[in-house]
Amino acid sequence: MKRCLQLLILLVLLVSFNPYHASANVDTTMQDEAVYMIMVDRFNNGDTSNDKDANLDDPYAYHGGDFKGIMDKLDYIKEMGFTAIWLTPIFENTPKGYHGYWTKDYYKTNEYFGTMEEFKALVQEAHERDLKIILDFVVNHVGPNHEWLNDPSKEEWFHPNQPISNWNDQAEVENGWLYDLPDLNQSNPEVAAYLIEAAKWWIKETDIDGYRLDTVKHVPKEYWFDFSSAIKAEKENFYLIGEVWHDNPNVIAEYEETGIDGFFDFSQNDSLRTAFEKSNQSLGWLFSNVERNEKLFNRSNFLGQFIDNHDMTRFSNLVLNQKEEPKSQLKKSLTYLYTAPGIPIIYYGTEIAMDGGNDPDNRRMMQFDSENNLVDYISKLGSLRTEHLSLTRGKMEVLHEDEGIAIYSRVYEEETIVVAINNTSEQQRVVLEGKLENGKRLMSLLSDSVIKSNGNQYTINIESGQSEIYELTEKADTNWLFIVLSSAVLGSFILILTLGIREVKKRSVF
Repeated sequence: MKRCLQLLILLVLLVSFNPYHASANVDTTMQDEAVYMIMVDRFNNGDTSNDKDANLDDPYAYHGGDFKGIMDKLDYIKEMGFTAIWLTPIFENTPKGYHGYWTKDYYKTNEYFGTMEEFKALVQEAHERDLKIILDFVVNHVGPNHEWLNDPSKEEWFHPNQPISNWNDQAEVENGWLYDLPDLNQSNPEVAAYLIEAAKWWIKETDIDGYRLDTVKHVPKEYWFDFSSAIKAEKENFYLIGEVWHDNPNVIAEYEETGIDGFFDFSQNDSLRTAFEKSNQSLGWLFSNVERNEKLFNRSNFLGQFIDNHDMTRFSNLVLNQKEEPKSQLKKSLTYLYTAPGIPIIYYGTEIAMDGGNDPDNRRMMQFDSENNLVDYISKLGSLRTEHLSLTRGKMEVLHEDEGIAIYSRVYEEETIVVAINNTSEQQRVVLEGKLENGKRLMSLLSDSVIKSNGNQYTINIESGQSEIYELTEKADTNWLFIVLSSAVLGSFILILTLGIREVKKRSVF
């Protein structure tokens, strides 16, 4: 009986073993992450005692979000399949700095958000759920009317108070006061050392996992090299992702030499918003951008891909202005984000198709009781991205693209995933001939549909506005290994059951 039971367990493990997915146990890198972005003040109010003068009716005032509120929603974030959380700056800010980008003290938490002990607890709770914490870090400027401006010993800490008038002059871009914010002089050794030591201190004190670096192009490349080297030496596998807000990807690529791991892909963001804000738009630029990125960047898979963020009109708002349905258009754009090369970065509220115009309307308080949500869909996409390494490391190939209908594959080792997105207002039928391996089938990972090959052809029918994700697998009638092992498991079960019945009968006799 004992030996039979051991054999049964072994056979069950063999049957459940999938060689295509076994490599999912490899060490993860930045390209394997899926990031949920939170504006701390606008996410969830978990502790009303720190609200002070918060006012939900004033879009420029604090609204009450805090560390406790985020901690209360960690399971919510984890269950959607996210592996990392990017938090807007949490440091003490000058008055009205609800967004966090007006730093007052680099060594204190914002009292509206909670204490240092509460933030440490948040990091610990996140780590227990295998969630990384990425902090927004600003080295370009401090908050308006900062006390350092009145300190004679820090007179050389700032560039002269001049606005940026010529955005093509890099010296102006780096030295001018962005939005009239006091511009720090990183060429001053004291400033350079202060900022690096502060960044290292937060790593040592709280064990965070990465920094999102704000306004990178406004700081000299030489400084970023020193900053990156020092930070990377502080903690192994610490992530640095930089915001170089520029439409020209060549400009962004120049910053790879600084040691920053990845960057936000603003060029692709523009293409994504244009392609999916309404139906019947070509998706061709999305694939052209991927090809360009592979040639231009050494780490193109480390590029952050996003449909919107805290500095731009929400995607749902663009869709509504086109008289389209946000949930449908979001589903298609999210399908692309999760299955194309790069790191998907999802702005809080996207999962409920949150509306919002220009800043600060795009920073509304999160509503968790919304019925118009895509939580289940995002959760499914997150699971697929975790289970299939081809979606994070695979080579992309466009199999078909024609005015809004696109089919592409991601291939890694022995695994092939095929993605179909129909951004047209009609059902589409596409015959793929000679594009995929003969004699197999496409099994949907989102529904129960199966597409069998007809020679070297695969016919994909997809409804208007729908997306599908398939895995290329062996035909069921040729999977002899599965049949043999399944039969063995069934036979062993019957044998164990029979022996068990006999044993019971023997005991009942005596």
